[in-house]
Amino acid sequence: MTPQLSAIGFHATDPAALARFWAELLNRERADAVTVLPPDGKGFGLRFTESRQPKTRQNQAHFDLTSATPEAQQETVARALALGARHIDIGQTPEEGHIVLADPDGNEFCVIEAGNKFLADTGVIGAVACDGTREVGYFWSEALGWPLVWDQDEETAIQSPQGGTKLTWGGPPVPPKPDVNRLYFELALPADADEATETARLTALGARPGPDGVLLDPDGNEFRVLRTPTP
Repeated sequence: MTPQLSAIGFHATDPAALARFWAELLNRERADAVTVLPPDGKGFGLRFTESRQPKTRQNQAHFDLTSATPEAQQETVARALALGARHIDIGQTPEEGHIVLADPDGNEFCVIEAGNKFLADTGVIGAVACDGTREVGYFWSEALGWPLVWDQDEETAIQSPQGGTKLTWGGPPVPPKPDVNRLYFELALPADADEATETARLTALGARPGPDGVLLDPDGNEFRVLRTPTP
């Protein structure tokens, strides 16, 4: 059985404060001070861990939040700003319909305009949009058992067979990665799975060992594989 994407992890300067921001913005419950639960127990949660390293570059991944109507887009933006987000400029043009913000720790995210067909029927977090090669999109499709839903011009996207948030990779050019990513994937290994066997499978797909017990995908992005606790 393949591991499940259990959480998107954030390295944060104030994990509890950032967890509170995202829980309130997404209207989700928290399991504890630093863990935001998935909606209705489905999909992935959010987990926040402390980092003393300052944010020195644009993140390699960000959330695209969906909007049912133009009014809903403005309401999401207004709520985010009231919770401590701010507008940022990453080169977007006035003609583009999405609005780019940063959370209180500087992590970029987009509030997408209503009517976006690619993100239709995905949920509040429509996509985790990543910098990455076509190879890494193929890797994550095999690693998670999620089919490709987009594969064109070296851009890829995958989605769980149950639907929900898409994971996307924008293709080249991929910015250099000089340090640890602030966002990372956290996978849950079923309690009855053999950890060594799964690590070998991921390695055969292109993963490699990283520091402090993490694994690195083919583009060098950190991810963790954790065992699901026995009920």
